[in-house]
Parts: sequence; C-alpha cells; structure tokens
Amino acid sequence: MTAAKSLYQALSDYAASDFYPYHMPGHKRNPAGGEMADYHRIDVTEIDGFDNLHQAEGILKEAQLRANRLYGADETFFMVNGGSGGAMAAVMAATDPMDEILIARNCHKSIYHAVILQGLIARYYYPKMISEYDICDGVSADGIGALLDTYPEVKAVVVTSPTYEGVLSDIPGIAAVVHERGKILIVDEAHGSHFGLSSHMPQGAIAGGADLVIHSLHKTLPAMTQTALLHVNGDRVDREKLKGYLCMLQTSSPSYVLMASMDFCMKFLEEQGQERFAAMRGHYESFCEKTESLRHIRIGKMTKVSQKRHALKGWDLGKLVISVKGTNMSGKELDDILRDTYHLEMEMASETYVLAIMTLMDEAAGWQRLADALCEIDGRIEESTEDEGAASVKKVVGSPLKSRMPLARAFHGEWETIPLGEAAGRAAAGFINLYPPGSPIVAPGEILDEPVIERIEECRRAGLNIQGVSGQGEIVVVAL
Repeated sequence: MTAAKSLYQALSDYAASDFYPYHMPGHKRNPAGGEMADYHRIDVTEIDGFDNLHQAEGILKEAQLRANRLYGADETFFMVNGGSGGAMAAVMAATDPMDEILIARNCHKSIYHAVILQGLIARYYYPKMISEYDICDGVSADGIGALLDTYPEVKAVVVTSPTYEGVLSDIPGIAAVVHERGKILIVDEAHGSHFGLSSHMPQGAIAGGADLVIHSLHKTLPAMTQTALLHVNGDRVDREKLKGYLCMLQTSSPSYVLMASMDFCMKFLEEQGQERFAAMRGHYESFCEKTESLRHIRIGKMTKVSQKRHALKGWDLGKLVISVKGTNMSGKELDDILRDTYHLEMEMASETYVLAIMTLMDEAAGWQRLADALCEIDGRIEESTEDEGAASVKKVVGSPLKSRMPLARAFHGEWETIPLGEAAGRAAAGFINLYPPGSPIVAPGEILDEPVIERIEECRRAGLNIQGVSGQGEIVVVAL
C-alpha cells in the first residue's frame, strides 16, 4: 500500500504542474514576485484536492490524523493562529457565558481574553514561589480541590504545565480532583509540545488525563511560528461546540504553508524524533557536567529544589533558567553580555535570571557555546552586598489583588487614561504584564495598590518589557 503524501509533497507536486491559478492568492505563484517568490510557490487556497480546514475530509484530515496518532489524543485539530487561538477555543467550548472558571494566575493572557469574550467569572489559584529562582511553583492538586469545594459552580479549570520556565505540575492528580467534581480540565501545554513523544521526555497532559490540551508546536519543535495543535479527550467537552469556536476564532483562509509545516513536523518526529530526543538528553547531561563547577551562576534543576516543599513534579530539561540571584549582576546585564559579547540570544531576561530554550534541533555546538560562555562570565561575577529580600515581579504576581468587578465588565466599560503613579485605588481597565511570558501582573477590574505600582515602576526602570503601560507611564483604568 502506498503511503499517503504529506501536505508539503502534495503542494510541491502541484506547484510543479501546469495548472494555472485563476484564484487567490494574488501573487499567483509567479516567480517574478520578488524575494518572497520561493515561498509563494506552495501558498495556495482551498482548491480542488486540498481540502478545507474547517470541514476536513481529505488531505488535511489525514494530516491531523497523523498528528493525532503521534500524540494519542481522541481528536486533534490544526491551529494556524497559534496556541492562543487553541486556548481561547478550549475555554469557550468548556463554558457558557457567565459561568465561573478557575484559572491558575500565571496562565497566558489568551486565557484571560477568552474569559472576557465569554463573560466568565474568574476564580484564581495563586501558585507559590520557588524562591531559589524567583519563578512560580507548580499547581497543587489539593489546592485545586479545595478551591473547587469553595467555588462549586466552577465549570472548568485551567492550568499551565509546563510553565514558561519549565516547571511541571501534577496533571494526573489535578485531573483526578477536577473530574471527581464533574469539571473539565484544560491544560495549556503550549511549551510542552515535545512531551509524551519519547521516554527521554516527561509524560504529557494528554496521557495525564486532561480533557483539552494546547500545544504550540513552534515553541519547542521544528515547525513555523504560529503553528499549534488542540487536542480533546473524552466526552466531557461538546465536540461540535468546540468545532464551532474553532471556525469562529480561526481565519477562513488558513495558510497552507503553515499547515504543511505542521504536517512536516509530525513526519519528522515519526522518522527522527526518538534519535533526536535521545541526543537532546545527552547534550543536556553534558551541559550540566560542564556547568557544575559554576560558583555564582546557577542552572535551575529539579534536583536542587526537590528536597524542599514545592508542588512541582518535574522540570523540562529544555528550559534553562540561568540564575544570577545573589550576585552583583542582574538578569538583564547577563542577557546583554551573552548577546553583545558571545552572540547568544536568550529567550528572555528577568531581574534575576535569563531563560534559554533548548530543543531537539539544538546540536552539541549550541549547548557547548552556552556552557563555555557561562563558565567565562562566572569568573567575573561577585556576590552581591545588597539585601536579597527585595520583592520580585513574580511575588507580586503571586499576591492577590482585590477585584472591583469582573474582567469583562471592566474591559467593556468606559475607560480613562491616567499616570501609573496616580492609579492607587483605581480599577484597571486593561492588562499589565511582563512579556514574555504574558501572564498578568494586573487584570481588568483589579484594584491597583502602592506595592504593585512600585513594582511595575521598578520593572520599567530595569528595562524589562512591561505591556499595558505607555511610554509616558500611563495606564487605562475604569472611569469614575
């Protein structure tokens, strides 16, 4: 039996044929189209033989089934507007307008956007801190259970695992307490699309019992930016309702280039995934050996925090939290040195650490360059003489703010713009967050107080990327 063509192969064959396009896109696959012409050749629309993402019955259905076989969910959908679109569809399919939803406070802003669009009442789980690295801990199953008992009207629960920094929560345990109470569990596993694909990687949320799981392929796998998957398990989620939201939230003209990238990624993982994940594990272990002698810089590892009382159940080896806490160097300064001196571009910089993302596509040389650079920099660092008790941004994120009104009411109400320094006691009308990762410091409807205002100002002075505050230091608040 001949194996079915991949979407990329089918597009390439069509581009090489003599079919002339009397249809969109407007570039007409004309090689005279300039510097982007090579990409145009496989950029088509829903012509005969190429299916329709919103009612897949042919080649796109086959491509989604290939992804589904790899991950083992009951059903898998391609997403062409990133994991954000999948997260929003998941939340909206699991709820009805005005329902209550329980959200881990460090969830991505797309979850909050769905709360606003659906007019939901948000209840929050506030993760504790892993103080060694100034990052959020995992989510506790017992904590989720207690909150569901406090708020029995909650319809769905959303947690992020792994977190942006790679911290894993006890998904099987959380699924058990959620399902015992008849609720739906949504896991934003955007940064864990490589989970469950190899014995060298952690078990994923699909196997862990989640009802809806979001994967951003482009974050950790060889796929183009904006590609993602949404998986659904069991019968707790209305599949037709979910499909309706997918049609509503995704473009009616999905990019075949992006969909071909997703299908190629699945084929690549089938053929080379096991070998490359094994190599990644080896590279990580070698990196840890080479950086073991660092005196001041610390690399976040599960073994360094597992003896303490934390909720995390694992740490993604692809997320390197490189901490300079307790030294005379800030995370931003380390980031600048790595970029300017060593030409190493980090994923993000926080006050006390930088984050590097490593994947199965990183070769030994990439790991080696980073290890060598850190060893050289470590020799020039000194311990800090300043008080280490200063608050961190994540501690502010972990501190509940009082809410004056639901998110949707604040967001859709009348706004006014005022200086951040004059906002104490006012209810925010928009989000204020560090980006990345995009989880809110302040959400619409919450009352700003002096500590959170000062912390936001500290972030601005440190040069961190704060969204929701203008260059002139102004924010939007609910009008009086």
